[in-house]
Amino acid sequence: MNLSPDGEPAAPPPEHRVRLLLAVLVAVITLHVFSHVLDCGFVDFDDLAYVVNNPVVRAGLTTDGVAWAFSPYTRSGYWMPLTWLSHMLDVQLYGMTPAGHHLTSLLLHAGNVALLFLVLARMAGAPWRSAVVAALFALHPLRVESVAWVAERKDVLSTFFLLLALHAYVAYAAQPTVRRYALVFVCFAFGLMAKPMLVTFPFLLLLLDVWPLRRVTRSRAVLLVEKLPLFALTAIVSALTFTTQRSSGAMQSIEPLGHRVANAAVAYVRYLAKVAWPTRLAVFYPFPPAWPAWQVAGAALIVVGITVLAVMVRRRCPYVVVGWLWYLGTLVPVIGVVKLGDYAMADRYTYVPMIGLLLAITWTLHDLAGRTPAIRVALVAASIPTVIALGALTQRQVGYWRDSITLFGHAAEVTEDNWLAQKNLGNALLEAHRPGEAMAHFREALRVQPNFADAEFGIGLALATEGKLDEAAEHYGRCLAIAPTFAGAHNNLGAVLLARGDVTGAAEHFAAAVRLHPDDVGLRGNLRAALAMQGRAAESMVDRERRDE
Repeated sequence: MNLSPDGEPAAPPPEHRVRLLLAVLVAVITLHVFSHVLDCGFVDFDDLAYVVNNPVVRAGLTTDGVAWAFSPYTRSGYWMPLTWLSHMLDVQLYGMTPAGHHLTSLLLHAGNVALLFLVLARMAGAPWRSAVVAALFALHPLRVESVAWVAERKDVLSTFFLLLALHAYVAYAAQPTVRRYALVFVCFAFGLMAKPMLVTFPFLLLLLDVWPLRRVTRSRAVLLVEKLPLFALTAIVSALTFTTQRSSGAMQSIEPLGHRVANAAVAYVRYLAKVAWPTRLAVFYPFPPAWPAWQVAGAALIVVGITVLAVMVRRRCPYVVVGWLWYLGTLVPVIGVVKLGDYAMADRYTYVPMIGLLLAITWTLHDLAGRTPAIRVALVAASIPTVIALGALTQRQVGYWRDSITLFGHAAEVTEDNWLAQKNLGNALLEAHRPGEAMAHFREALRVQPNFADAEFGIGLALATEGKLDEAAEHYGRCLAIAPTFAGAHNNLGAVLLARGDVTGAAEHFAAAVRLHPDDVGLRGNLRAALAMQGRAAESMVDRERRDE
């Protein structure tokens, strides 16, 4: 603690007070712009699987829940124990009220904004430029998906620990000690336990050693060696994530490697376009059948050209190459070369990478303005309306997350051949008791993806709701022809057969559903009811089911 000459605690230096005020200011503005997220509900896009219909999470913080969270087999596709624990804590605090879950994500985002400003200001010694970067990061519409989507808690939580790790690393770089390094390691480990996308963190530190920390005056071998424990942690979590993704079925390699590489090149440029002109944002961008060769070549040329330019000016403008490589590098785990799911790209993936772009752009414009007073005035004059415009766009984007119908209706409107948005919109319309409208969207999903089991199942549900059982049975059958392990289709087809008097056929499908999900009480109840209707013949089926278990 600093003491004044009379022995009293010394007041913080004026620049520290300014930094604290700016950190609070950008956080408060962020809370205001995103405040309507508290009016949003859960959406039918992982929110149900992660929270609403997850019995472990719904139980709140329990001993069994903590053990489950640290298991690599939670069917989420990620090993993210701290994220699971945060969801459990939300249930403990707020129950199943959506506003409480959204509040946690919003507070984490506002905290990230304040931390980002403080880290940049401390590293680069430029509070006003750091405030600009933090404000643009905070209020950009690309942030909405990470904040408004409850299931994407892993983004804001992992970044919180990433920024804490960066803050600890700045202190370590100023005065290397084992204790300070241990703090970097622990914060990084916590970040990985929230979302493994942070595996590129050690590479990011090597970039920051170049600028703004300027540690390259030391032996580069020493700088690399000191990161080895972090690289080891990266390797361990990467291997665990690979295993978890493969066991959960999230890792797919249907598209040829060349197609995935082509999509990665195009995605890098599409993200740049979304940063510059954030319109037509969607919760899901489908992976296209193929990209035109000219688009792939053009995208590759843009990426290579910017990289070459950044390297050429690295001595005079090191922030350009650092910011650009920050963007390229932190996107690598999710750029799609190793394909996870059917996303061609996703707004949430820009949460950390965009910081590098904003850093490079802001420092470049500052240097240009410093040499020409007229440019400086123009940039200052343009910055305020830019931030206001971004805030307005963000508020509008938050509104699309109000409910599933609004969210997927918007996604279907601003994208083409969006089979997942069409299917999820159909599900939401069914929940709203609008089966006729739902069926139209399920059929559109089938037009794009002819062998889409979920869409066939949705049509069956819609027809059954309208009392058209024969047609419903036909679509349930098509669903099972595509996906024989679809338990819901077995159960619903069994219900249709039971309504038509085919007790034996119904029992067979109920039994198949129970074999797939033996712990589902509802499925077992349906099977018991069908077996009871069969009399003595049912007894042998009960025995057979017990043997199968």
